[in-house]
Amino acid sequence: MEKWKVLIADDEEIIREGIREAVNWDEFQMEVVAEAEDGEEALKLALKHGIHVLLVDLSMPIMDGITLMKHIRQKLPDCRMIVITGHDEFAYAQEALRLQVDDYILKPTNPKQLHEVISKVKQELEREREQKRYVELLSSQIQKNLPLLRQQFCLAWVAGEMTETEIMKQLQLLQLPSSCPNQVAIVYWSEFFANQPVMSERDKQLFLFAIENIISELLDVYEKVVFRDQFGLIVLCIWGRVTEEMWTQLEESVKKYLNVKVNIYTETVKGSLTQVADAYQQCKTRIYNESHISPIVRRAKQYIQEHFSEPDLTLESVAQSLNVSPVYLSRIIKQELGTSFVSLLTKTRIKKAIELLTSTDLSIHEISERVGYDTQHYFSTAFKKVVGVSPNQYRKRVLLPDSMRKHHL
Repeated sequence: MEKWKVLIADDEEIIREGIREAVNWDEFQMEVVAEAEDGEEALKLALKHGIHVLLVDLSMPIMDGITLMKHIRQKLPDCRMIVITGHDEFAYAQEALRLQVDDYILKPTNPKQLHEVISKVKQELEREREQKRYVELLSSQIQKNLPLLRQQFCLAWVAGEMTETEIMKQLQLLQLPSSCPNQVAIVYWSEFFANQPVMSERDKQLFLFAIENIISELLDVYEKVVFRDQFGLIVLCIWGRVTEEMWTQLEESVKKYLNVKVNIYTETVKGSLTQVADAYQQCKTRIYNESHISPIVRRAKQYIQEHFSEPDLTLESVAQSLNVSPVYLSRIIKQELGTSFVSLLTKTRIKKAIELLTSTDLSIHEISERVGYDTQHYFSTAFKKVVGVSPNQYRKRVLLPDSMRKHHL
């Protein structure tokens, strides 16, 4: 094992020689790698050799012991320091103790005392070495098990089992952003929860694993954690804003490569770190509500999602595409969703408009066309009715810095 390197700094050669000869350095797994007669020389040698132990005289020419120790403390913070001093310099030695020196030895040096001090320093060095090894081992274990540890942490996080302080500590430990995630998403695969044994449990798990891989690959640029909750749902905590187009692309990619239909439900995290649990619960509530609606309403919602940009989209055109009467479709949408067809279409369009307002530089006129409105005036009226402010006002508020936004409001 590598020996600890010792430097003796004293302007009296007889003192340096006395210290060097008084100790069996091999016994302490140490070696004297250099000696210096002034502080400036000592500093150069200390940095050159990367010393572990410094025995230093307080009264030296060019650079005194206190100044030398200040430099050593900054540049070699783990170096152990032993002060060599006379009785009349005791007040001076107290200053040295404030620099966190390990001990001091009175001149002329007493071999027994020197032996005891060196022995104590060796024990401290060994303790630090073991502590460093333990930290490195722990760090290595954390690194090796990082994905699993992150998943376990996120499970507790979305379950609402942690305080904000605990969450922040875990984020730092697990090398995740110390800010709040922007979104929580749940990938819902209805076949996984089907009562009929259409697919074996082993095959289901393989498909879930494949779905996770596709999602992780397509969202590679985002900082995220992908994990499964206690119900088997795939959950994502994402730092960054994923667009609606990207979520749709994810659903389509899973369909293309695995030939299974999944729906992704997302919620924006609002507020503090503890609100992640709320966003997760909101996603689950939406899944529950939508899993209990009839196939016809589900198909109607899907059709609106795919065709909302068409200005001539109406209740009649949707009903015709689904081969049902407009009266029946209107009634069942109201019955199951608690809202009218017009309101459902408007909210879909406004949600898309909000995304375009905050993530693009498109003009209000261009946005109105993209979300299915014939005129900008009609779009602005509908937007203000749903959101409470005009599209222009909304964009300005969102783009203002937080400090300016409070003043602006």
